[in-house]
Amino acid sequence: MTTTQEKKIIQEKLKERLNEDELLNCMRCGFCLPTCPTYIESGYKESHAPRGRIALMKAVVDGLIEPDEEFERSLELCLGCRACETVCPSGVKYGHLLEDARDIINQNKKFSLPVRAIRKTVFDGLFPHPNRMRGLTNLIGFYQRSGLQTIARGIGFMSLLPDTLSTMEKVLPKMPTMKEMKNRPEHVAPIGKQTHRVAFFTGCLMDTMFLKTNDATIKLLQLAGCEIVIPKDQTCCGALHGHSGEKAGSKDLARRNIKAFEDLNVDFIITNAGGCGAFLIDYDHLLKDDPDFKDRAKEFTKKIKDISEILVAVKFNEKVKLELPSQIITYQDSCHLKNVMKTASAPRTLLKAITGIQYEEMKDAGRCCGSAGIYNIIESEMSMKMLDYKMIQAKNTHATTVVTANPGCLLQMKLGIEREGLSGKMRGIHIVDLLLEAVKK
Repeated sequence: MTTTQEKKIIQEKLKERLNEDELLNCMRCGFCLPTCPTYIESGYKESHAPRGRIALMKAVVDGLIEPDEEFERSLELCLGCRACETVCPSGVKYGHLLEDARDIINQNKKFSLPVRAIRKTVFDGLFPHPNRMRGLTNLIGFYQRSGLQTIARGIGFMSLLPDTLSTMEKVLPKMPTMKEMKNRPEHVAPIGKQTHRVAFFTGCLMDTMFLKTNDATIKLLQLAGCEIVIPKDQTCCGALHGHSGEKAGSKDLARRNIKAFEDLNVDFIITNAGGCGAFLIDYDHLLKDDPDFKDRAKEFTKKIKDISEILVAVKFNEKVKLELPSQIITYQDSCHLKNVMKTASAPRTLLKAITGIQYEEMKDAGRCCGSAGIYNIIESEMSMKMLDYKMIQAKNTHATTVVTANPGCLLQMKLGIEREGLSGKMRGIHIVDLLLEAVKK
């Protein structure tokens, strides 16, 4: 529980750091309300809508209310999907306000010892260190390959975990070996005539747990005529830190990535994870007050491009024959890919170019699936409400294949498929893995 002294400090910091113009720009028009999943799923509670959260921030800054538990809870429950920004007539940067407010709260309140230990382990000890990420992935791989997974399931150990976690254990991808994770290329030549020289942002989860998807991305870029540079000094994008009130950590990671990519003389920096791409493209805002990096960050963000965008730009879908066995395919937008990177049409263009399939648009494909980083773990009840709605819409398309463009979304949709008992009838897959299947066919 936040003490009176902590509340006072938080209030002063909010007054110092929150952008007054952004707070005032909100006209309270309500255009954001129909786009906000937490507003809808909470029974249209104003404090769980973007407009309401901004009003609460402004009230704290003006000294009208305290930053109490209810205020904190309102901000905690937000997914940070930023769908509200796409419809805001005033162009309020709600996501920036949310991240600043969360950072101020988390840096000026005292967590319990277990929570401090977990945050320290995750934010300082794990994600910033690629070798440790590989080590953790290797441990999970050992659990999968050694027979421990079969034993744990057989004796009912998984039933001791919360439902969401026990189901998630079933849908984790098969982990790569340590040898596969360490044997990564730094330069890959194009296939055929060169179109671009690009750098590939591999990510932390994508280059460990989702290594095969990264391999598929590299192959597609080769087929698109791209010379690919993969700097070894790159690190986690910092999104998890930034969204969880650890802004100093996200800035450190941003600086490391800018240094790793800035002297490569490339046309674009390619990502295949909507969440990572959206955070990378915001580095110019993240480092706007850093005199040594603000201009370098601007140059960095100009080059960020999702894999689907560059494939469409080089007319990959016209030059390469894409074919799959007959199936119905639908697409679930990555919130950050759609709302921050403004990429929605490119993935659909690629999917519709595949012969042999039937594409069906999902109703509310742009509404958050409830994954949102680790939201589905720490806010399981609200997350599952969103997933239940999403699965209704997915089933209504009669799709046998649900395509996503972000690892968190992919795991969430697989979780929904498992929960609905549809594992043998429906699958979830990343768009680059599906495209490579289509090329091979």
